[in-house]
Amino acid sequence: MPTIMDIFKAVADKTVTYGVVPIENSTMGNVDATLDAFVSVLEGQKGGLAGGVQIRAEDYLPIHHCLLSTCDSKSEIRKVYSHYQSIGQTAQWYEKNLKGIERVTVASNSTAALLASKEPFSAAICSEQCADLYSLNILERNIEDKKSNTTRFFILGDACDPVPTGSDKTLLYFTVDHRLPGSLVDALSVLKRYEINLTKIDSRPSGAMNWNYNFFIEFTGHYQDENVKNALKEMKAFCLMINVLGSYPNQTPQ
Repeated sequence: MPTIMDIFKAVADKTVTYGVVPIENSTMGNVDATLDAFVSVLEGQKGGLAGGVQIRAEDYLPIHHCLLSTCDSKSEIRKVYSHYQSIGQTAQWYEKNLKGIERVTVASNSTAALLASKEPFSAAICSEQCADLYSLNILERNIEDKKSNTTRFFILGDACDPVPTGSDKTLLYFTVDHRLPGSLVDALSVLKRYEINLTKIDSRPSGAMNWNYNFFIEFTGHYQDENVKNALKEMKAFCLMINVLGSYPNQTPQ
């Protein structure tokens, strides 16, 4: 699919059975386009599991980047295409090796490889597999700044009733009344009372008005667990909207 939003729409429309989207990178942090796609596609679906799209699983993959081009050496390159995440993950290497060379952000690394294959004296930062797909030379491998560079992905599917495994995580999407002091604290304090461990919290502009935000929180536990069900019921008193985006087996690397 051309964009992350297109993947969400394809899952919601049942054009595909599953969709895989990046949610965060160990070097660059959140993939905001994925969080924004949740907000856009699920707009108007209040309470309970998100109808049509649900997180079914997570996965963590090591990410290695290569410099690909039709050129024979780096000295010939005048422009480099890549996704903004990959540009950020290779920033130090770029400064040392291609300083001053124009960088152009594109929608995906595969798009970058396609452009590099057609445009003389250009290159792409992307995976090694793109070299074969687009007949490009690998000028340098493993150019990521951190060798532990890892991206976490969500596997999306249609809404179902997943069975708890005993080691799960849940992603929750909600909004509070920003006019009430402490409303976010009140909502989050419910999780503490029920001994639910919060593992991640993010916010994105709601789009409804300036300085109004949607919150995403991830915690350990399954939405069918008794303490989680009770906590979500109490949180509704402090939230204008609350939506479970999915419960899924915990695959966090040890």
